[in-house]
Amino acid sequence: MFARLGRLVAHRPRTVVVVWLVLAALGYAFAVVGVQGESVFDRVSTGEPTVPRSESVQGRDLLYASQDGGTSVTLVVSGVDPTDTGLGAALEAPRRDLGAIPGVESVIDPVALPGGVENPAAAPLLARSGDGFLVVVDLDPALRPTERDAALDAVVRRLDRVPDDLREVAPDATGVVGGSRLIVQEVTSQVRQDLRTGEAVTLPLALVVMVLVFGGFLAAAMPMAGALASIAGGLAAVLGLSHVMDVDSSVVNVVTVLGLGLSIDYGLLIVSRFREELHRLVDDDGGRAARRRRGDGAVAAAVERTMATAGRTVAFSAVTVAIAISALLVFTPDILRAIGAGGVAVVLIAVATALTLVPALLTLTGRRLLRPGLLSRVPGVRAVLARTVDTASEEGAFSRLAERVQRHPWRFLGGAVLVLLVLALPLTHLELRSSTTGLLPPASTQRQFVETLAREYPAAASPAVTVVAETSLEAGGTWAQELAALDGVASVDPPTASGPYVVIGVRPDSADAGGSVARDVVTEIRSLDPGFPTWVTGQAAFQIDFVAALQEDAPLAVLIVVVATLLLLFLMTGSVVLPVKALLTNALSLAASVGVLVWAFQDGHLDDLLGFISTGGIETYVLALVLAFGFGLAMDYEVFLISRIKELHDQGRSTDDAVRLGLQRSGRIITSAAAIIILVFAGFMAGQLLVIKEVGFALAVAVLIDATVVRLVLVPATMTVLGEANWWAPRWARRVHARLAITH
Repeated sequence: MFARLGRLVAHRPRTVVVVWLVLAALGYAFAVVGVQGESVFDRVSTGEPTVPRSESVQGRDLLYASQDGGTSVTLVVSGVDPTDTGLGAALEAPRRDLGAIPGVESVIDPVALPGGVENPAAAPLLARSGDGFLVVVDLDPALRPTERDAALDAVVRRLDRVPDDLREVAPDATGVVGGSRLIVQEVTSQVRQDLRTGEAVTLPLALVVMVLVFGGFLAAAMPMAGALASIAGGLAAVLGLSHVMDVDSSVVNVVTVLGLGLSIDYGLLIVSRFREELHRLVDDDGGRAARRRRGDGAVAAAVERTMATAGRTVAFSAVTVAIAISALLVFTPDILRAIGAGGVAVVLIAVATALTLVPALLTLTGRRLLRPGLLSRVPGVRAVLARTVDTASEEGAFSRLAERVQRHPWRFLGGAVLVLLVLALPLTHLELRSSTTGLLPPASTQRQFVETLAREYPAAASPAVTVVAETSLEAGGTWAQELAALDGVASVDPPTASGPYVVIGVRPDSADAGGSVARDVVTEIRSLDPGFPTWVTGQAAFQIDFVAALQEDAPLAVLIVVVATLLLLFLMTGSVVLPVKALLTNALSLAASVGVLVWAFQDGHLDDLLGFISTGGIETYVLALVLAFGFGLAMDYEVFLISRIKELHDQGRSTDDAVRLGLQRSGRIITSAAAIIILVFAGFMAGQLLVIKEVGFALAVAVLIDATVVRLVLVPATMTVLGEANWWAPRWARRVHARLAITH
């Protein structure tokens, strides 16, 4: 099958390239412009990760549905004494201008109230320190989306100029404008900026690594072409998903980085194997094939052989990665389902480019890949390339490493396991969080707005826990007194009627809205039975419901991945031992990776280096995402290595020789691919959103651990210890494999 695909691509290379050029152009056009004028960034949303139909979501929806207010924008003014007698006159012009903006329903500030700042109603609008006040502008809820957006932009522009209006009264006045809609806009804008930053950092560095591997720009450019096409396809896939489900803004970056990394991985393997096959043809023909003109069949034969071997490996690897990521579709939360769907789509796109676009480019390039590149003529560079360029030699650094491990397999096996267990230790105090503005960078305007509001205007800030009760205001007031007596509750806001419901704001005795105190308060309230329906919502409630959904859905997701992995690796190797070994080593590797993530982000040991402020935990969906993607990538390299070892073993080599030679022939490619994908993830760590930093860091660490400790030490050690038992299978399983085996 793969050989036939290779022949087809080799006979129509220009057609394949043109088709991909058109598809990539359409993908980028749809992502930037959209089908109806909305780009992919306009279609995505942001907010707390939630679970559909959970209590926290039902409470939030009831709260929103019962409120008839429009969009609200708030200006936090600092460096001003609200009691200054000249402040009222200075605010007259801003009030007048704001009130004249079409769509503005009201403008409120403490000075404008009857009696000014002495009015009790002004208290929530006055800074606790006495050094500032709030200006709140409400928009008409009946505005259409375009009218609302126009009014919002005009209000923000005018509020930004208010500190200048106060210069004569307060020369040091400053202001920060914020609101829920502005927070969404800033997160979405940051996603777009982080995407550009990641690509700007990643693509040049990846190209450099591939030049070192292949010794020239020509071969290195081919996996990069596949990566660019995959990015276009990934963005288009996210846009399509946004029309059938809610897609969080972080999905854009996650899907893009996955497509970029896998495309380069797969392209690297295809190009490397093609060069090896073409060299073999040249050597078998006494070098005459390299001197023949195009059309003699040498290049086409090399493409066909490459597809029959490396193409099969890439396809098999993609299936295992897709299965691992598709497990996210089992989970209830929308964000995991969106990432799962987008991830599977981009894996299919990545493998499609590797199996069609890259071979077509190889066909068009042909023998030029055998010639030394221009860089090899530079004296200093030539010495570096001599050590880095891929070769087909059976002896080298990787075979020597394998020999060393095989001389003392138990020592290396124990040492590798011990290292992984030590790295996994921080998992013992893992905390899961569902953050909001805490995901934004420390310098973010909206993050500063929310933090200032919570610190200086606690009465104006939303309570950490909100209870929606279907009862009378009187009954709600009575129950609110009971809530105030609960452990961990600092205060309870007076109940307010909101349509047919009563809303009670509960403020835990902690500034951390998602911390243990807030979670305990939510649990306590939910355990009460006031005699009428209640719904508890807020960050801690969202967090509790999300974790509960993960725990409920995880067994089925793990079962799917385990069964599929065991089956696919068995069909590939004919062994029942190797699939079990792969699952155990990958599980240990993932535990170590998540342990390092907890140490770096939850414990905050790398906050200064990576430029973030720890939220005190790991984002809830990051854990599921890292486990799914990390397992998929680990299986990626497992397939790369085991397929080569199996190929050599089938040729009659002993297990030890097959391991040593297989590691030598694939070790350079695995290491190079790992280095590139680490750079890909590290490039997105250069972004500002905390969740993208966590994902990038965790997956970079996962790949680093897997490509070094696991692939170079643990796998050779375990296979040496097991010996011929690596290939064991019961008699009935061997019969099944003989009929259904996935072979070249």
